[in-house]
Amino acid sequence: MDRYFLLLNLTSVSAQFSHNTTVNVNATLKHFSVFDGCERYVEGILFDLTLQMINVIVGIPANLLVIAILIHNRKEPSTSDLFLGCLAFMDAYFGSMTPLYFLNLYIWHSKEVWSAVKFSFGVKDTSGPLFLSCICLDRFVAVLFPITFGQLKPIKYRLSLTLLVFCLTFAYSTAKMVGGLPNFEKVFTGEVLATFTWMVICNGSILWVLKKSRGAGKDDMHPMKKKAFKMVLSILRIIIFNYLPLVALFPFEDYYSPDVFRCYVQPVGFAFLNISSTIQPLVYLSRLEKVPFLPDACIKKFTSCITIEKNKNISAQKPST
Repeated sequence: MDRYFLLLNLTSVSAQFSHNTTVNVNATLKHFSVFDGCERYVEGILFDLTLQMINVIVGIPANLLVIAILIHNRKEPSTSDLFLGCLAFMDAYFGSMTPLYFLNLYIWHSKEVWSAVKFSFGVKDTSGPLFLSCICLDRFVAVLFPITFGQLKPIKYRLSLTLLVFCLTFAYSTAKMVGGLPNFEKVFTGEVLATFTWMVICNGSILWVLKKSRGAGKDDMHPMKKKAFKMVLSILRIIIFNYLPLVALFPFEDYYSPDVFRCYVQPVGFAFLNISSTIQPLVYLSRLEKVPFLPDACIKKFTSCITIEKNKNISAQKPST
């Protein structure tokens, strides 16, 4: 399940880097194809390539805007802003590696750049689930244990947790870059299963408590609780959309034929994980009442679909209240 064995049949590229000499590298690369080994099953790889390009075009600017907004609002920060900022930074870094990845496949053929690409894959595999788990933990303690949350408000606790996540991320990414570790893919499988389970249980508990605490109508909910409710609901949607395909498909590798798993299941599963680099910042921006640095007309046009959907939900709830 190691990512660099599946995206664009990276096994063949890795073999070229490790075995080819300067004399025969051009001859070998003439036979290289993006769909090498998956010529009959190109749909999954095309789907992944499309989402990777969306990450470059939309995801990088969106994540940079999130970072700029968090810096702009640093005088009135939320307790989870540190985790959101780190998540946006990691996603922007991952998206910025995609152009280098394609340039190296077709032009540079550099082993050093390839190692950097593998490192970025490890960063994406680890940082996203772990920082989302930190945000869920922050909201979980705030809603279910408000007294304890008040005692843990100093920034030092979040800095310590952030440092731990960075250490785990860099350790995993370095191991992925070096390669050759036996059963290393099981680390990623265990991580995704554990974080997915934690985030679903955590967010489900928060939603249940917040929904239980409101009165007859939704407007009776405390403004802070309503804000937390919206945040947790958006995180839960991200978790289900981006991580459920991995959790649902990857543990059943033995039930697929090798070609179907390598050319369909893995590229599609990782594509859903990759596109979270675009979805996460867009969801954050859509929850803001006003986005700094951008004109109001642009924001209204960009969020019109979300506003229409919200109005539909409100109108559907009115008759029952």
